[in-house]
Amino acid sequence: MRDLAGLSPRSGVGLLLLLLIPPVLLALQLLVLARLWVEERDGGVAFTVISIEPERGSTGQAGGARSGRPGMEEEGALMRNVERAYEEENELHERQVGPRVMEVQRWAANKPSFPAELSRIITYIARPQLNCPRVLPPGKAQAESPPAAPARWLLCAEEWLLPPPDRPCVAYSFSMDGEDADFLSTVSRLGCEIHRFDPSTSNASVGHLGNSLAGNQGNRGVVSQHKLWLEWRAPRRRGHRKSGGQGGVSHSLADIMATLGHRTVHFLYADLLSAEWRVFQSWIEEGTVQSVHHLVATVHLHWAGFEVGGSDEEVLRYWFSVLRGLEASGLQLVHSSSGEGHSVLKHTIESARSSYTLSWANTRH
Repeated sequence: MRDLAGLSPRSGVGLLLLLLIPPVLLALQLLVLARLWVEERDGGVAFTVISIEPERGSTGQAGGARSGRPGMEEEGALMRNVERAYEEENELHERQVGPRVMEVQRWAANKPSFPAELSRIITYIARPQLNCPRVLPPGKAQAESPPAAPARWLLCAEEWLLPPPDRPCVAYSFSMDGEDADFLSTVSRLGCEIHRFDPSTSNASVGHLGNSLAGNQGNRGVVSQHKLWLEWRAPRRRGHRKSGGQGGVSHSLADIMATLGHRTVHFLYADLLSAEWRVFQSWIEEGTVQSVHHLVATVHLHWAGFEVGGSDEEVLRYWFSVLRGLEASGLQLVHSSSGEGHSVLKHTIESARSSYTLSWANTRH
């Protein structure tokens, strides 16, 4: 055998690399066999598990029975598995958080403070951002000056914000409280193609949007009922989850619009029973909200909402961040009306209400 000292420098480097390959590959194997958990928090990345193993031979051992060290084929299969796993993880990350991430606002007082956060969000909710000299009140189809009597919601009736009369408009209503009758009346008189979504309704199709609309496409003023509900989770996590035990299938707004063939929803009414915060966040991050021209929605403040956690101060800051995210997407607050009760996150606040119905118009259109 040749003495190692007699090897040329190039040969010595090659031998050194050969000696280093087995431990490096072993470390890589141990690394990729680990389970990587990423916990979802505040709209962040949802958890996933990556478990990667090299190709197994007929003996059930990695790399077959030929050698204790992976051969070229086994090394190639391992690297392909690693590459595929990271591609799938990146794809999942993009699907979970959407193409953009909602910006979390700074603390109102530069530190956690319940009074400061509460004052900021209540002030924001109560202060309209868009002055509309002419509006559409509930149940009306003729524009008028802002009514003297209190109204639960108002649609901004400026010509540049309303669809032209000679073009079809689309209206969606998501309501389980039965309080959308005036909204349906208004958009019906405007001649819109109307779709109402409620998982508790019996006179509706279940999950078959395309079939249910076969006779209603272009039938203006007709309300198409759907036994569906809004979902905010990313597609891979939610699948086709049943919603709230009501038997209705959950879909994202983007899914619904795509299935119905709508690129725009001119009027959208939503009372989501405290799911609105996560739903709005998903619309912001997916960009779906930019396709909504007018939004009427009730926000609930008596508890944090579905899948919203943290201290009271953190919840208030999160809610404010959602509202600012809607504003950044083009929505301007037109009107605000207060609901009943004075409970905010289980605190009795005389200067605040437990719910507010907010009317927005998308000024980017």
